[in-house]
Amino acid sequence: MENNEIEKKLESKNVKPTAMRTLVYKTLAESGKALSLAELEQRFEKVERSTIFRALKSFEDNFIVHTVDDGSGSVKYAVCDDECTCNIHDLHVHFYCTRCGRTRCMKELPIPNIKLPEGYTYDNAQFIINGVCPRCD
Repeated sequence: MENNEIEKKLESKNVKPTAMRTLVYKTLAESGKALSLAELEQRFEKVERSTIFRALKSFEDNFIVHTVDDGSGSVKYAVCDDECTCNIHDLHVHFYCTRCGRTRCMKELPIPNIKLPEGYTYDNAQFIINGVCPRCD
């Protein structure tokens, strides 16, 4: 993905495309998997953790990335589709490979709509499938 494409995407979501935000977005988009803050820190060794976190938080607040709690002990971040508003209808299944530790969005598998008992409402849902990915099989 070219930097000018990334800058346009960020601007379309009302996020100023700084050099660091562009790099963080490009890394997430090209990774093909959800990445944790620690994994991003390893890729940007000379950048402070707080700088990367602020970029991620800005992305999350503006529906550029969504968070995934895959049970690995750290929250991971994955790029949203262009039309995503991170509401309950945009939620999808995530697959966590127990061998390599990769977490992959399975956007083609939406989380089923669950009817909660009266008086209950939910803002978010996580649906994680644990197993072995094709790369490790």
